[in-house]
Amino acid sequence: MTEPSEWQRRIEGEWVGRPSLFDATGTWQGYEDIRRSSVHEDGVTTYYMDGGLEGGGPMAGRFRLGAPFAFGVVDSDASRIYTGPDFYGTGQPYGTFVDAHYYGPGWQVDLNTWNQVIGDTQVYSSMLYQGPAVVGCFNGLYTRDPARTADWLAAETRNGPVPYILPTKTGGAFAGACELFGADQKPAGTVEVRVELEPLDLLRTRRRVTWSGALEREYAADVRRDGCRSFYEGPDAWGNAQAFGRADYPSVHFADVWKLKGREFMLDATPGMGSGTELAVVYELFEGGTLAAVMHGVLTWSSS
Repeated sequence: MTEPSEWQRRIEGEWVGRPSLFDATGTWQGYEDIRRSSVHEDGVTTYYMDGGLEGGGPMAGRFRLGAPFAFGVVDSDASRIYTGPDFYGTGQPYGTFVDAHYYGPGWQVDLNTWNQVIGDTQVYSSMLYQGPAVVGCFNGLYTRDPARTADWLAAETRNGPVPYILPTKTGGAFAGACELFGADQKPAGTVEVRVELEPLDLLRTRRRVTWSGALEREYAADVRRDGCRSFYEGPDAWGNAQAFGRADYPSVHFADVWKLKGREFMLDATPGMGSGTELAVVYELFEGGTLAAVMHGVLTWSSS
């Protein structure tokens, strides 16, 4: 009998969550109540998703289905292949993070799903595409601890629509250790990441970023926020970002051949006039147009 992969063992159990649905502009639309499990039996892996959509606005007809999801998975730590009938495609694990690209016939969208496992918490997002155009985004936090389910769902209901925002009046830094993986999915060491924030006004912040350890880089950029959008305006990095609720998705170009695509998810963001203190980050690093490395971890805030 084929043994489950390391990733399959890492995600065993039933995960419960209430991810939010956002349209392409980052406007909140509703919730998706989901129970997810990936079961490995007799050498065969099957993925199950059961739940339903609440709300959804003009997107409700597309993302509401009349039966639970189920699809086969060819299980491997190199590539997990999704064999239908509800999803077709593949996903690549990098330690406790998987980057999946696949198509859902029922939703009629191409998906890019990122799952980052932090203990019994899963940081989940699915970007939804019609060809190259973004249709929307599902994202949220899952737990597999049955004792926390009721409080977890209540918190996701309250916090899911909260917009991503960083401190606007107090300087400080998000810092922590991130795991680094090569494009070959093999561990490449640890990177200490420090993101220093110097608010310039209520909409602009100067970021000074330092990576040290297995990967070395320093850069600074003035970041301007415009609603759910942000703009990196040099001097060392240029690009933009789109936020969907608590998660921000930057695309940043450096002054050399390197560029970054990422997700910064504020784990403890709540309603009110403030920002969170725990940032789960995933950064995919490209040399030209070729994926070179993947870095992920959790950064914690301290004010200056």
